[in-house]
Amino acid sequence: MKSDSTEPEVPGQDTGNTAVLQPEDWSRRNSHLKVLEEEAIFIMREVAAQFERPVLLFSGGKDSIVMVHLAEKAFRPGKFPFPLMHIDTGHNFDETITFRDDLVRRTGARLIVGSVQESIERGRVREETGPEASRNALQTVTLLDTLKEHQVDCALGGGRRDEEKARAKERFFSHRNAFGQWDPKNQRPELWSQFNGRKNVGEHFRVFPLSNWTEMDVWQYIAAERIPIPSLYFSHRRKVFNRRGTWLDNSDFITRYPEEEPVEKTVRFRTIGDATCTGAVLSHASTMEEIIAEVAAARVTERGNRHDDKRSEAAMEDRKKQGYF
Repeated sequence: MKSDSTEPEVPGQDTGNTAVLQPEDWSRRNSHLKVLEEEAIFIMREVAAQFERPVLLFSGGKDSIVMVHLAEKAFRPGKFPFPLMHIDTGHNFDETITFRDDLVRRTGARLIVGSVQESIERGRVREETGPEASRNALQTVTLLDTLKEHQVDCALGGGRRDEEKARAKERFFSHRNAFGQWDPKNQRPELWSQFNGRKNVGEHFRVFPLSNWTEMDVWQYIAAERIPIPSLYFSHRRKVFNRRGTWLDNSDFITRYPEEEPVEKTVRFRTIGDATCTGAVLSHASTMEEIIAEVAAARVTERGNRHDDKRSEAAMEDRKKQGYF
């Protein structure tokens, strides 16, 4: 990663970018991606076969975008047989919502939106206050309420085992009890690609087709398949402020401490979530080639700049046990 001290101007990015690999390079240089693609497609077809009311959880991030691309491949020439579900915190990046709506129009998918703001107004959750406030944890209640409202029996997610230590414990088919809770010590065996989707009334499953993928795999696949992604992933000039080593967006959603002065930096985002807790990285990576090179050299995981994961040592696992993604 280059130093940000010189602060050169970086051209703006649209929602797509030139791919690194030419089509003929696919089998020669990325045979492992083909294996991962086939595995993910197999799992998606298993979901369609075993469940009656599945949905694909869509955040607008790179993993869920890859999931939509794989779903299109899995069920061509028809449309994929499940709607997209987005849990909207109300504190999203504008670029994320614009990209989401464009993708829905392009694919013709049905979009289900669960609103954290509505959960607050109905008294289902209580809004946090102060500089450390975030709606990220509030998503759990909104997600479970939305799954129940639409009688969802399976929610496909883009979680990967390399993201975080709690996610590393997850199986492909993750059983959730009638309260939407996950028990990491009581998971079903998955032998020889045999997936057990049996459940009792009121229970549901989370299914993670990208479990065996790494961040590098995702970026190489996006490059090889020429998949459009939000401009947030490419370097751009943005007003940010530093909070305990994390560069946060100078958003109206965040209350700054007096010493936290916004400055303009050349940054990009490795992961996209709620704007109040998703940190940027200082970066000049404005092309797919540069992003892949930067990821290869990184010594911090992509969630290393997620402010919500730093609330406790077991923050992610605690949220997952309660019903989080």
